[in-house]
Amino acid sequence: MEKRLSKLKNHMDKTIFKDLDFSERHRSAVFQVIEKEEKKEEDVFRAVLQLLVKEKTGVQLAKLLRARGIKKFDNNEGFLYTTLHRLELKGYLAANWNEKGEKRYQLNRRGKRLLARRERNVIKQGDLKLWLEVTANE
Repeated sequence: MEKRLSKLKNHMDKTIFKDLDFSERHRSAVFQVIEKEEKKEEDVFRAVLQLLVKEKTGVQLAKLLRARGIKKFDNNEGFLYTTLHRLELKGYLAANWNEKGEKRYQLNRRGKRLLARRERNVIKQGDLKLWLEVTANE
């Protein structure tokens, strides 16, 4: 299989990609877009954590995120609930059911420490990696 892929790559380099010039300027532009996207993800991650300092339902959280201009979960509330569930499983959220049958989420002590790190802007790739893990579409 590896040999076939190698042959395909060589063939494409000689034909389709022959005239393709991926300059340092192009490379730089791609990295800037990636950094900007990571910044957006960091902002969403921090907003979710900030809003969950006080107990909220998923519906309340979605409305508050939308009010902050975060549209990542619009028309995809299931994705938000999956994210909340993963944060709960990772040990950052406490969740309980109220008498109305609504599940309510709130940062626990570990989640508050994570938020404090994010708010101090301590760049820690593991935190962003965590966010990307809990928001990954499966």
